[in-house]
Amino acid sequence: MLIDRRPILLANARLIDPSRDFDGIGDVLIADGVIRDARRGIGAAGVPEGTDIVNCAGMVVAPGLVDMRAFVGEPGASHRETFASASQAAAAGGITTIVCQPNTSPVIDNSATVDFVMRRARDTAIVNIHPMAAITKGLAGAEMTEIGLLKAAGAVAFSDGDLSVTNAQVMRRALTYARDFDALIVHHTEDPDLVGEGVMNEGEFATRLGLAGIPNAAETVMLERDIRLVMLTGGRYHAASLTCIESLEIMQRARDLGLSVSASVSINHVALNENDIGPYRTFLKLAPPLRTEADRKALIAAIASGLIDVVMSDHNPQDVEVKRLPFAEAAAGAIGLETMLPAGLRLVHAGELDFLSLIRAMSTRPAELLGLPGGTLRSGAPADLIVIDPDVPWLVDPDELKSKCKNTPFDEARFSGRVIRTIVGGRTVYEHVGPH
Repeated sequence: MLIDRRPILLANARLIDPSRDFDGIGDVLIADGVIRDARRGIGAAGVPEGTDIVNCAGMVVAPGLVDMRAFVGEPGASHRETFASASQAAAAGGITTIVCQPNTSPVIDNSATVDFVMRRARDTAIVNIHPMAAITKGLAGAEMTEIGLLKAAGAVAFSDGDLSVTNAQVMRRALTYARDFDALIVHHTEDPDLVGEGVMNEGEFATRLGLAGIPNAAETVMLERDIRLVMLTGGRYHAASLTCIESLEIMQRARDLGLSVSASVSINHVALNENDIGPYRTFLKLAPPLRTEADRKALIAAIASGLIDVVMSDHNPQDVEVKRLPFAEAAAGAIGLETMLPAGLRLVHAGELDFLSLIRAMSTRPAELLGLPGGTLRSGAPADLIVIDPDVPWLVDPDELKSKCKNTPFDEARFSGRVIRTIVGGRTVYEHVGPH
């Protein structure tokens, strides 16, 4: 990736840097692809000749977002999304690092596929892309992959995507091996037998719509089992997508025991609830499903307290053929790269979450958990950062989204706040043209 060698000074911004617990006015100086300094008064002290000075008064400058769970269709499903299209969408949404899922075709379960993904992304993407590799070969849940070799090849964590490893012995073995390589196991906690034919949250609303429900127990039974296996093995464990109050209680107990556990929630589960499905809106058919308003509020409180570490997009592009079907038959999944931050800003504007907590969950914590550079404005860190206009009003028009598929749950949503500049490795890869 070519780097514009001209230094940049982002001046007079509100800097939000969770890695230093800092939220205040200051400047950021970028040169040679790294952050040289981020503090008050850099501009006044004088900057190198030829520096591009950008006045960011009224704007927020924060570390670029690190999206811990996004499906990209390469290899095997490039009609849904490519590294090129995903990275364009990510840059527009302020995401400077995408962590892509292993449930591709072929599955990312060997070093050659990891290498292909990294090379292809390097050649075609404008943001950083890192692969998760599969926990089990072919995602079949039966035989563990070569965790050590895959980590050495560049896999940043291990997951079976949106499938759960139902065999407890296989999961125990994976956690044990991963521990020896200090690798992170990221697990989708849904018992497929308890999900059964279910298509949305089990409860009164599903009954009214005449749809089969998925109980909270589908998630909590699997999570409870996993925590027991973490106690047994001492492995590092991350719950991929929690949705309900009972899961938070299990996580709290695990934390109290001092276990090495962390968790993500998708932006959809903190911005929406089951009632938003309304008249069978299939763009809101997700796995795991949207839960109740009480669950949504509890998830937000858990982000604020740090019990939930990460907010991710759960970007899952699906084309029209598999979405424009009766609700029960439609594919699950929604796109989310471009709307993750604006939907998160809704929570900030509503007073449900402070800006520092939001950026910590979308940038600093995922970078820490995955051992990736970024998530910080410290001097010497890669210059992956974003400039946000926190108050500009805009309307989501699916036709304007850069993702190949348009299955957004935020179709025609009104947002306040968007990214106006995204910088990766010191180079501006996205600039919003229009009112801000």
